[in-house]
Amino acid sequence: MKIDCITIFPEMFSPLEHSIVGRAQKNGLFSFHPIYLRDFAINDYGQVDDSPYGGEPGMVLRPEPLAAAIRSTRVKEDGGKVIYLTADGVPFTHQMAAALSQEEHLTLVCGHYKGIDERIRENYVDMEISIGDFVVSGGEIPAMLLIDAVVRLLPGALGHKESGETDSFAQGPLGWPVYTRPEVFEGKSVPEVLLSGHHKRISEWRRAKSLKRTQERRPDIYEKLQIDTKFGTQ
Repeated sequence: MKIDCITIFPEMFSPLEHSIVGRAQKNGLFSFHPIYLRDFAINDYGQVDDSPYGGEPGMVLRPEPLAAAIRSTRVKEDGGKVIYLTADGVPFTHQMAAALSQEEHLTLVCGHYKGIDERIRENYVDMEISIGDFVVSGGEIPAMLLIDAVVRLLPGALGHKESGETDSFAQGPLGWPVYTRPEVFEGKSVPEVLLSGHHKRISEWRRAKSLKRTQERRPDIYEKLQIDTKFGTQ
């Protein structure tokens, strides 16, 4: 997989050199290419933005540099997808990450200021994704979150001791509580069932705790699980 990221702050992506994503790069599972938007500026001053028509405050990334930067990646020729990270996009989900992990080429567009010219969204962007109901200063951190979520699902990205199959959202509900040594910590013991070696009981305990946590913290997901179970799709 090839992932490009169009940004005015390429230095922000150094965290991708570490942990699981960094290991995946070193092992050749994917390649990452930050694309510096100012390399496609409209003048020698490095201008890539301008004031919005209509008189509102803030600045908007101009269409000419963005179009040139997107074309330079040749993502369209590769049959890949252009993704714009924006607060008014579709909420990002585990299922979306799984689908994107099947792509060969992704180009991510990091907005800044008031966003990007609408004509780029209409003519070049295939998906518009939001990482939550809040606003951040730019698309770089959302892009890194998307990259991490996608890359960890690539075959070979997680070792045999690390598995995404039991992560929250992978099976529908949230994850269950997990424990490690010592058996007693600050007066609190590991649940007895986890020490029993009884795999069926452990599995039932995990399922019950997972559903309880989902009901308490994400009633929207829990309700959907109940509906799916009722109609035999769970």
